[in-house]
Amino acid sequence: MKENSDSNDGNLIGQFGVGFYSVFLVADRITVASKNDASDKQWVWESTGDGTYWIYEDERGNTLGRGTELTLQLKRDADEYLDTDKIKEIVHKYSEFIQFPIFVEITKTEKVPKTKSEGDDEKPESDDADDNKEEETEEVTKTEWERINENKPIWTRKVTDISDDEYNQFYKSMTKDYADPLYYTHFSAEGGMVFTSILYIPPRAPTNVFDPTATQNNIRLYVRRVFITDEFRDLLPRYLNFIRGVVDSDDLPLHVSREILQENRILKVIKKNLVRKALTMISDIAESDRKLDGSDDKEDKDEDEEKESTGSKKLSAATYGKFWEEYGKALRLGMIEDGNNRARLTKLLRYRSSRAEDKWVSLQDYVSRMPKKQKAIYYVSGESIEKIRQSPVLEDATRRDIEVIYMTDAIDEYVVGHITDFSGKKLVNLAKEGANFDEESKKDKAIATKRKEKYTPLFNWYRDLLGEKVTKVVITKRKTSEPLIISSRQHDITARMANIIKGQALGDKQAHEQTTKRVLELNHIHPLIDEVFKRIQVDPKDKLAEDLALVLFDTANLQNGFDIEDTLAYSRRINRMLRAGVDIAPDAPLIEEDLSQYEVEDEDEEEPEKDKSEAEDSDEL
Repeated sequence: MKENSDSNDGNLIGQFGVGFYSVFLVADRITVASKNDASDKQWVWESTGDGTYWIYEDERGNTLGRGTELTLQLKRDADEYLDTDKIKEIVHKYSEFIQFPIFVEITKTEKVPKTKSEGDDEKPESDDADDNKEEETEEVTKTEWERINENKPIWTRKVTDISDDEYNQFYKSMTKDYADPLYYTHFSAEGGMVFTSILYIPPRAPTNVFDPTATQNNIRLYVRRVFITDEFRDLLPRYLNFIRGVVDSDDLPLHVSREILQENRILKVIKKNLVRKALTMISDIAESDRKLDGSDDKEDKDEDEEKESTGSKKLSAATYGKFWEEYGKALRLGMIEDGNNRARLTKLLRYRSSRAEDKWVSLQDYVSRMPKKQKAIYYVSGESIEKIRQSPVLEDATRRDIEVIYMTDAIDEYVVGHITDFSGKKLVNLAKEGANFDEESKKDKAIATKRKEKYTPLFNWYRDLLGEKVTKVVITKRKTSEPLIISSRQHDITARMANIIKGQALGDKQAHEQTTKRVLELNHIHPLIDEVFKRIQVDPKDKLAEDLALVLFDTANLQNGFDIEDTLAYSRRINRMLRAGVDIAPDAPLIEEDLSQYEVEDEDEEEPEKDKSEAEDSDEL
């Protein structure tokens, strides 16, 4: 040990005491024979693990020459460790990459030519007919030493000396995946501490990537090339648990439990670096796509990054779209859970839009092509692009040629709640009230005030008719061909969010009903609204006006994603209005059908003919 203290080999392991006493978990008695090259004697240390031990000169003499030999007398329930395959499994898991060779004695059975006895030598040579006779063989059992840790740790080599094929093969051997990784990065962090890591992005998202109960063995932690564990839940945050890789540190201790290691300060520094590097790796994929598209608006890297030696996969085709389709939901989850990296994650978000339905668009792409007078980023959330296209709130933006982002994932509205703005532009949901594309002049505001005074009776009448179904009634500022638009208040959830909550297994139905209050936006220049207004000015209890107003309200609910509370009443009103449209009395009964107009044969007349035919057949028999 004293001689080793002068050595510069920082990776020297296997020193007596590091993990040694774990052998008492499987053995009743341990015997250690050791021979120092500088001494002529061979010594034995022996113990049963009860606190006592014996040291004596080995009565066998110098059998080792140099080195140490451990002999374990296994417990009765530990005989599985007598199996060679079990020993290989343990070595491959924990000591596959250490620099010291590990050999296991294996037994092989081979076929060899049969040895001739003395009697066989005296026999006369066989005839020519026996020349083609196969040579007799026999099975022989042999023992030999086989090295089982021949794999070299790829992460300890220089980046410039490793090919893409070697990185891919290492990924496949580590993950048992048959496909090449989507992307990888190999780096060594230096500065306050030193560690080396290779991180991979698999080509497909794991099926249990969002299962909190599943054990994610995604990062294998090594200390000086000795495997420690792959069961750290906090080495990467939940939204990055799809990333696979290895981390090897010289600064972590070998001789502590995993529980203590979990609280180690060095491990927390490693986690911070891994998260930052993982996000940089994802940003590099996006940057590669921009370069392939001919764009050179490279995002700024963090100024506080530690000095690193980095190697990564060179991409020759656009890859971020595929990455987003596999892992976009994970990054959205990160927007909710990781406030420290939210700004970086926001740049990685991708959506479809009204100008790019077949292409993924970043918020930076959207902002870069906004008109100068546009003050906000507009979006609509829906089940699909087809559903969003049918939304009445999209019509005004389409007419004005304003790009709208389509958000089709259930988690999108949760995510937007954590984005206050991007590049100085607020995100505005067109499904909420107050979506205004133009700044109002003083004249426009004065006209709006006079208009509100004129239609106040209509507001009050509609509010009395609908009761608590709406929170307020206003004149819409949208340029729309629809008579009504139903929106949500700024601080209430939208119809889309309400449906998501309702569909969740633990959704609070009462809570969602209380918060999905609706704002009724009237299009005062629509002829149907104008007709209702004229009728109630004459008679506030006009039945046709009530039916028309309620049908318009329920129809707007369907168009804007809200539920209709009374579908039976809705269908009856539609029925009454259809009758009125074709001059049928509201109480007109069902007509009586004249069956004589249908010429069919009477079944009673066919029966006698059938009986007569059956009787004739019976007589013939």
